[in-house]
Amino acid sequence: MVRAGGSMRTIPLATALACLLTGVALTGCGAGGGSAEKSAADLLDEANDTMSALRFVTIEMSNTPDGDPDGTVTSRLRTDLKDRCTAKTTFAENGSLEQIRIGETDYVRPDETYLEKWSGRPVADVRPKQWAKVPASEARPGEGLAACTWTFESFGTAKKGAATRVGDREAIAVHVTDKADTEGTYTFYVATEGKPYLLKTVYKGGGNVTTTSFSAFDEPVDVRPPAAEQVVDKADIED
Repeated sequence: MVRAGGSMRTIPLATALACLLTGVALTGCGAGGGSAEKSAADLLDEANDTMSALRFVTIEMSNTPDGDPDGTVTSRLRTDLKDRCTAKTTFAENGSLEQIRIGETDYVRPDETYLEKWSGRPVADVRPKQWAKVPASEARPGEGLAACTWTFESFGTAKKGAATRVGDREAIAVHVTDKADTEGTYTFYVATEGKPYLLKTVYKGGGNVTTTSFSAFDEPVDVRPPAAEQVVDKADIED
């Protein structure tokens, strides 16, 4: 919940009476109102509720250290927001890593550059174009593997920004600051046409710029394991 000091919006009595007595859909008759009438907290709460109700979504992220484009990391995650997803993480100078997660199992395929860079880690004899089958529980932060789940929640103090566009959608910016991160600022872009989807977030702080974009709302994701002949099972290697 965003701590923004917002309150529940009420319809003025005169407007409510006009709506009731004329039986006409007048401007302002709807209890929800337009985005211009909603508080920053309301906008984020609606967006979080809408996103939490999704069954499928595509999430694209890009993180760039300040002044160092060679350190950029990008990822694309297509997920059912539960336990089936596909992802690809690309490190600007250190290769890329593909992933398929189905339940408790990860299928992971690094490219040659990634393998060469991280050759100090045990990669067995996995070759490029082959998938390594490993337990999902062994995934560690920083290795480039993604979780299928995603939490949509707000925090800090929110303030409404300007109307804008994200891609081909009308949106409004909501700026958030948090006492726990005094150097960082967040901007959430919420759709103002159609459903109030969260379209994009931008974080700036700690010398990093992280952009997260959301799309393909409720477009089904068909997640299947690789062909058996393309898979090397870690359990078989360790036996």
